[in-house]
Amino acid sequence: MITIDTEKVSPHLQEKDIAGRMPAAIEALDSLLEKRGPGAGMLGWLDLPHMSEREIDELADTGKAIREENDCLVVVGIGGSYIGARAAIEALPFEAGFPVYFAGNNLSPVYLDALLSRLDGKKFTICVISKSGTTTEPAIAFRLLKRKLIETFGPDAIKNRIIAITDPAKGALREMATKEGWKTFSIPPDVGGRFSILSPVGLLPCAAAGIPVKGMLAGALGALETFIRSSGTNDALRYAVVRSLLHDRGTKIEVLSTFHPELAMICEWWKQLAGESEGKDGKGLFPASTIMTTDLHSLGQFLQEGARDILETFLVAKHPLRDLTIPSDQQDLDNLNYLAGRSVSEVNAKAFEGTRSAHEAGGLPVITIEVPSITPDTVGALFVFFEIVVSVTGRLLGINPFDQPGVEEYKTRMFKLLGKPGA
Repeated sequence: MITIDTEKVSPHLQEKDIAGRMPAAIEALDSLLEKRGPGAGMLGWLDLPHMSEREIDELADTGKAIREENDCLVVVGIGGSYIGARAAIEALPFEAGFPVYFAGNNLSPVYLDALLSRLDGKKFTICVISKSGTTTEPAIAFRLLKRKLIETFGPDAIKNRIIAITDPAKGALREMATKEGWKTFSIPPDVGGRFSILSPVGLLPCAAAGIPVKGMLAGALGALETFIRSSGTNDALRYAVVRSLLHDRGTKIEVLSTFHPELAMICEWWKQLAGESEGKDGKGLFPASTIMTTDLHSLGQFLQEGARDILETFLVAKHPLRDLTIPSDQQDLDNLNYLAGRSVSEVNAKAFEGTRSAHEAGGLPVITIEVPSITPDTVGALFVFFEIVVSVTGRLLGINPFDQPGVEEYKTRMFKLLGKPGA
């Protein structure tokens, strides 16, 4: 389902170098599967694709009820508590027909006010996602949205229009949900936010949007079974090895480039996954992304001739689910009649091939990740694939991929500036 081409890194790495590091990658993978090593207590994400039929059905049924009883869903969360769901929903526009809005991922009063105005006259449910319930951004958004809910439906409506996804036993949100009688789903304690897409954190908003979560999980399970093999060819391990070797030889940035705008938020999800997992102890590849061909008219010059400390990884889908034929024009003033009768997807594919060839000739190491098409199963597979790659890379770099101590630094300083008691 997922194939990876690393042939175009050969000018930068020899095959013997990759083979020489592969045993360390296999050991890193084994340590993950055996749940040992740094961060061993946060490896529950490996179990998520094995979700039971009962759990899947409950998510699907809840999602269906949300669609039937509302005009939209508002998901409140930040980081891994929203970005995976948004990535899947935007990647699958032909599946996701029900409006899902996101709040709590910023502190912009303009954004929040516009969202509250958009909810005027609408029936809506709030899905609030937080392990603690005290993270500043979603907590502020939730207060505002809860007030909007009361103003719209009255205080008695809260119980049936709020769903909490939180820690199974502790935290402010769990306490609120228990006290108020809200419907709840649990975030597994051994799953970190950026690895939580295949838990209720990501799957409930997807189910509400209309995406078949069973298909996402089937693709995830297939990818898990493929990319945890330590014998034969394992493209996830090979990718992790190439990334770590290039890192050790001076590469500082990895750019994930795609020619499919619907994958833009998948790239954003990957940036959080890689950034929080690998960016510590002065190590890690800085994760960036480009959406082509748009960014060829902005960042294309830099990728072609700028600093050569970049790895470019292309994420492409071979077969689009929809296509268009380019029409002929009698005057042909734009000189495009040579493309008349051909598909837009063919032009897009040639743009990708031309870009990859140009950037390779310009001196960039280039990797290509290809999926057949963008469907629920391939999206689920991509989540697992990248989770394994980043986790193995982190182990190869000698860091703990499952903590994020640096994230707390801005909070400490912000709380002091705001005058929070005890800060």
